[in-house]
Amino acid sequence: MAAPKKSRSRAKSASLVKLTIGQKLRLWLKRLCLGLAAYFGVLILLFSFVPPPINLYQISESLRLGGISKDWVSWDEIAPVMGRSVVAAEDANFCQHWGFDLTAIRAAVDGGGVRGGSTLTQQVAKNVFLWQGRSYVRKALEALLTPVIELAWSKQRILEVYLNVAEFDEGVFGVQAAAQHYFGVDAAQLSPTQAARLAVVLPNPKERSASKPTSFLRKRAAAVMSGADTILADGRADCFQNHD
Repeated sequence: MAAPKKSRSRAKSASLVKLTIGQKLRLWLKRLCLGLAAYFGVLILLFSFVPPPINLYQISESLRLGGISKDWVSWDEIAPVMGRSVVAAEDANFCQHWGFDLTAIRAAVDGGGVRGGSTLTQQVAKNVFLWQGRSYVRKALEALLTPVIELAWSKQRILEVYLNVAEFDEGVFGVQAAAQHYFGVDAAQLSPTQAARLAVVLPNPKERSASKPTSFLRKRAAAVMSGADTILADGRADCFQNHD
C-alpha cells in the first residue's frame, strides 16, 4: 500500500508545482499589463501639455533618410483653416464622436476599403505612442489608448498634436515643416487652397504632392475646401475652433 501513496504524493506535488508556475506567469503578465498601463498613462498625461519629442516612425525614417524635417508649432501658430481642412478630409465627425466613428467604420467595411474607418484620435494614438504596420497587437493597443486620449485631451489638443506629427512628404513631419517645404510660408499663413492641398496628401504623403497636385488631387482639394466651409457653418468645428 506504500507505493500507491508515494505515487499519489508525487502526483500531488507535481500538480502543486504546475499551479505555482501558472500563478507566477499570471502574476508577471498582470505586472506587465499594469506597467504598460502606467507607462502609457504617464505619457498621455505628459503629452496633454508637452509636445511629443519624436515617435518610432520618425526615428526609423530619420535613420533611413539620414534626417527628417519637423518643427513643432502651437495651435495659435496654425491657420484655423488648416484644422478645418484636415477634419473635413480625414474625420468630418471629429467633434461628434468619442474616438471611434462607428458610421465611418461600417462604411469602410461595406466598401471593402482599408482606409476610412480610423479617426484622427486613432491616428494620433498610432503615430505618437505606437508603430506603423498592420498587426492585431497594434490595433488592440490603439483601441485601448484612443478613449483614454479622448478623456485626457481636448479635441483641440488632439488636432494640434496630429497636425504636428503627421507626415506630409517623405521625411517631412508636421504642418509647419510642410508649409515651408511646399509653399515657403509658415503654418499660420496658409491659404484655404494650400491647407486643402496639404490635407489631401495625408493618405499617401510619399506619392502625393501638395505643390504639384494631379487633376485628381485638385478636385479632391476643392471638395475639402467646400467641406471645411460646411463644418464651420454647421457647427462641426466648434469643439476645436477658437471663437474670438
